[in-house]
This record gives sequence, C-alpha cells and structure tokens, in this order.
Amino acid sequence: MPRESASMLHPVILSGGSGSRLWPLSRQNLPKQFLALVGDLSLFQETIRRAEALPDVQLPVTVCSEDHRFMVGEQLQAIGVGNGGILLEPIARNTAPAIALAAQHLIAKDPDATMLVLPADHLIEDEAAFREAIVRAASLAEQGWLVTFGIQPDYAETGYGYILRGEALEGGYRIERFVEKPDQATAERYLAEGSYAWNSGMFLFKAQRYLDELSRHAPAMLDAVRNAYADAEADLDFIRVGKQAFAESPNDSIDYAVMEKTERAAVVPVSCGWSDIGSWSSLWSVAERDADGNLYDGDVISIDTRDSLVHASARRMIATIGVEELIIVDTPDATLVARKDRVQDVKAIVDKLKAAGRQEHLFHRKVYRPWGSYDSIDMGERFQVKRIVVKPGAALSLQKHAHRAEHWIVVSGTAEVTCDDRVFDLRENQSTYIPLGSVHRLRNRGTEPVELIEVQSGGYLGEDDIVRLEDVYGRS
Repeated sequence: MPRESASMLHPVILSGGSGSRLWPLSRQNLPKQFLALVGDLSLFQETIRRAEALPDVQLPVTVCSEDHRFMVGEQLQAIGVGNGGILLEPIARNTAPAIALAAQHLIAKDPDATMLVLPADHLIEDEAAFREAIVRAASLAEQGWLVTFGIQPDYAETGYGYILRGEALEGGYRIERFVEKPDQATAERYLAEGSYAWNSGMFLFKAQRYLDELSRHAPAMLDAVRNAYADAEADLDFIRVGKQAFAESPNDSIDYAVMEKTERAAVVPVSCGWSDIGSWSSLWSVAERDADGNLYDGDVISIDTRDSLVHASARRMIATIGVEELIIVDTPDATLVARKDRVQDVKAIVDKLKAAGRQEHLFHRKVYRPWGSYDSIDMGERFQVKRIVVKPGAALSLQKHAHRAEHWIVVSGTAEVTCDDRVFDLRENQSTYIPLGSVHRLRNRGTEPVELIEVQSGGYLGEDDIVRLEDVYGRS
C-alpha cells in the first residue's frame, strides 16, 4: 500500500519499560519486551518486524536503557534487521525526552523525517488495519498534526487511559481531551457513548514538529535533550548521550508534555487487535486457549481446571486440580499464584521486593550478558556456584575481585584462560584456580559454546565486586 507522503518514515522503538506487572517472568534485567510471550519472537522483535514491513520505511531507531543495549543489538541481529541508531538513556526520563532524543537523531540525518513511535512491548494482531491507519496518520502529519492512534474499545477496560475525539478531520479527529484510567462505571459510559478510544501510546508526526511543540510547551526538556545529544559519543553500535545534561530533563510523558497542550493533536481510530500485554490477565485474553479456557506453557498437568494461565519453568512440572480463574507462574527462583482479577496488583509485590532490598525483581537466576550467560545454581553464606556459557568468539572482561576466589571446571569446549601473567587453554574435564585479587579473563576462541562450572568462595559474592580493567564490550 503506497503512502501518501513524500517524506521517509522512520520507526522509533521505545524500549525502556520494566514490565513489572508480568513479574516473575519479566524482571528489570530482562523485561517483557525481550520475552517471547506470544509466538516464537519477542515482543520487541515482533514490533521491529511489523515496522520493517511498512512501505518506504527506514531502519528502526531504538531508545533503550544502557542495561538492555546488548539485548537490543542481539535481538535485531537474530532477525536480520539493521539499526538506524540505538540511543542509550543514561537515566529513565519517561517518553517525552526519549522521543525528543530520537527526533534530534533523525533530524541530523533527514530534516524532513516522519517518526512512527512504537512501544516495544505491544501486540497487534490485524496488521493490515494498522498499516491503513498509518497511511491516514501520515497524511495528517504532512499537514502539521501530531497524531496518536486511538484503539476502538470493545469492552469497558479500566486499565487504560482514554481519548475523547473532537471535530472530524480528513482521516481522523482533533483530540478533545485525554482522560485518566476510569473506574468501571465510567469505562462503561465511555463504551456506550462511542466517542472515546483507548490511548495506545503510539504516535506519528514530523520530528521537527515535535521539537517545535517542545520548545513551546516544555523548553527546559528540549534544552536538556539538545545538550545531551550534543555530548553524544559512539560506543560500538550504540550512541551514549550526555548523562548530566539528560538528567536535567523533566520526567514527563509525551501526553503531559506535548499532546495535552498542543492545539494540533489528532487521533486516528483503529481496530487492529491491539494489546499492551500489561498484565497476566491481558496475556491470557489474547493468547490461544484450550477448550476449558486455559493457557498452558511448559510441563503442566491439570484436572478440572478452568480459565487459568499456568506457566511452568523448564525445571519442573506444575499440577492443578479443581481451580478456576488463577494465574500461576513458576520460575527457578520465584513463583506467583494470583486470582486473575487481582493481577494488576503484582506491581505491589515488586515494590515489596524493592523495599526489602531483595534481588528477585532485578534478575532471573539465569542472567544474560553480551558474552553469554550465567545461572546461579546454588549459593550459601560464603560460596556460590554458577553454570557459565560463553558464546563462540566471546570473552569476559579482564578483571579482578577484592573479596572472592574462583574455581573453574570446564564441562564442554575449550576455554582460553588468563590468570595474571599466565595464558593457557582449559579443556573438557580440566579445572583451574583463580586466587583472590588475581587479574583474569576467560575467552572462547572456538566455534562452539564453552560451558563451565564456577565455584566462588569468599566473604562477599556480589556482582559489584568486579573491577574491569579491559573489556571488548565497553564496560570497563
């Protein structure tokens, strides 16, 4: 379908969310956008693939946190898509500054750039309807409108904000006002009136128009973002912006900073099978279920179970008997059991974990790194055992520890080990000792993964007891 615009369309993928309502599967270190929740691809990859299929489209620009930069790069590479820039937010500052960073980046390459802003964690089932809505939105953007996509509601949802449409435009409507998440009675009234749409958080506009509106309504934000981008430095495939300048930006959403204040806000209604997968119940509602209304993932055995979601970890089976309307999510280090109508409160569990200083909201037991992964399979007061996998051609940083020593036992593959002034190969069934304070590195020069068991011992075993002296991934 040809676009009715001469300017190039640049997808901008916002990938800064933490997905706390999908805990314990979604964690800060591995949030929901990087998980394959519906199908074989992650939500991030599905968003990229959907954008790539649009006509006259350019390479996607991604805005993400520094912690997720390697996941973004690897997931793009896995589906064979290049990038138009991976912009790293040094500190979370909500959607308005993130979009402004992308706008600055695009204008430097294409002063007439049109931005299609897409959150990385949304599901769209009817892509043809979505593409048709983009054509209408692009036409409005050429006329100077800042366009958002309003999802036609098919039930009274209390978990989304709403948009009230005003006068008709060609292809859409002027936005009369934004409204916050309603209570049940108000949501039912909105549905009956028919003039309200769910606020999708997706946008299309000219990059320069967005910055012009920021200069009118949020000049301090624009100044901070411009200064941060002026201080940007390339780091491998990533763009690091100035941390101090970016931290000075107000922490505001695009709705608050611009869309609620501009006189040129428009909405294009669309019915495209959209969901933000904002909770376990929303995932249950969009996924394919069995005849009893159940969604199972993993090794699950059930008797007389109805309308439930059960996710079993790869390590054990879950059995249910005589339950209804439950969410059961098992991971190697945490299990959630909740009524389906209470899953919006999962965030309160995450808040309790944070307040208690625990780690289960931050990391899975298995943690992914740019060189591979590690799985903490056992730990005690003065020891920890990890299963480490190093990808072919990858290497850990040259590092040392102040509080722990390590024993390495190779299970498969051949590892090149550096320990102070010694460099040697460690093969299957061989082991070595890394004394406390020794400068060391592990490298995989082969074509197959290296798997090893690491036994740490010492008075402190935290991940922050790493002094990186040299690192191919720019972390030193």
